[in-house]
Amino acid sequence: MKLFGTDGVRGKAGEFITPSLAMNLAMAFGEVIPKKTGKILVGKDTRRSGYMIENAIVSGLTAIGYDVIQIGPMPTPAIAFLTEDMRCDGGIMISASHNPYYDNGIKFFNNEGNKLSQNIEEAIERRYFENNFNLKTGKDIGKSKRIDDVIGRYIVHIKSSFPKHLNLNGVRIVIDTANGAAYKVAPTIFSELGADVITINDNPNGFNINQNAGAMHPEFLAQKVKEYRADIGFALDGDADRLVVVDENGDLVDGDKLLGALAYYLHQKGKLKNNGIAVTVMSNGALEDFLKKYGIKVYRSKVGDKYVLEVMKEKDLNFGGEQSGHIIFSDYAKTGDGLVSALQAIAYVLESGKKASEAFNLFELYPQVQTNINVSEKIPLEKIEGADEMLKSVEKEGYRHLVRYSGTENKLRLLVEGKEHKKAKELLEKLTNFFKSKLS
Repeated sequence: MKLFGTDGVRGKAGEFITPSLAMNLAMAFGEVIPKKTGKILVGKDTRRSGYMIENAIVSGLTAIGYDVIQIGPMPTPAIAFLTEDMRCDGGIMISASHNPYYDNGIKFFNNEGNKLSQNIEEAIERRYFENNFNLKTGKDIGKSKRIDDVIGRYIVHIKSSFPKHLNLNGVRIVIDTANGAAYKVAPTIFSELGADVITINDNPNGFNINQNAGAMHPEFLAQKVKEYRADIGFALDGDADRLVVVDENGDLVDGDKLLGALAYYLHQKGKLKNNGIAVTVMSNGALEDFLKKYGIKVYRSKVGDKYVLEVMKEKDLNFGGEQSGHIIFSDYAKTGDGLVSALQAIAYVLESGKKASEAFNLFELYPQVQTNINVSEKIPLEKIEGADEMLKSVEKEGYRHLVRYSGTENKLRLLVEGKEHKKAKELLEKLTNFFKSKLS
């Protein structure tokens, strides 16, 4: 049985994510990572089930001799930063990100604040299923303590990513914290930089995280931006590693247009390392064509911000992201950080001298059409007779395709993208009919 998905271990709290799973997983993590300082940092988002899971994790870690630092509700990127900053051997974040309140998850970081490699995840899984942990006794049992003032360290760190010559005086910003982990820290950062801040969905009760709020439901942010005549709106998800932007007209800024504008901004300032950007296979081809005009190279990864980060490390880049809003500025953060991304976005708008609607509209997207096919069995695509020829026929037409199985459902996902919507639709229909005949 595989525990780790694309971002930690996730499932329904009390059903899959149980106290015993959390405790044993924490012990497996503690026994796999190198033990130097003997400290592990634990944070969480605002879900009610976080109490249950946190106590189980603390129990497991102290049982194998670690001292645990609990910092309560904080964004996932804060855990990554503070794990390294506080010289911990590892960090654990309890969150299911953008999922509903009844789900929860456990994310792990190494002593440098980086997400774990696949090899380490596999080693943790093996240790978990061996289930013969080295429990301590007597004075070797660990202890835990809760620290509430580390929020200040993270705020200072995030503010330092904002250009020193700029300030937000007179800028009106609406922030939707999704009743999640950034409900305290997000408005504080923008207020301290001088902005006129209106915060919505900042009253978590354990069950309203992501509920009709935040990055998953930016339509409510859009309403408030128009209502308050704000200059820009930012929506975070439950653990604040994702950002969605709304312009002054209440229109959603497409994720690829946001990535393109930010890459262009870094390029103009001479801060785009190796003049390249990492995106996933889902990003629109128009983004690639736009950046080519400036000599910016685009590298693609599998879907998932951890894969974007892998490509960034491989190509020695400092910028990348997903169209869904996970944006990584590795000069300032170890992982996607919605608050760092928001500060860079507003800095770009200010330096451009334009309104957000114009600043983020640097190119038009190519039409994309997509569909899903239900399948009974996920036969590897390379083993389907005629599939390679069929896909090449789409490429010969000058259109891009993406055909992949869902990671969570028995579905084949198909996408075709090109310069004409009608032609893209025809090619998608051709692909759909072909794969239906082979897989149904």
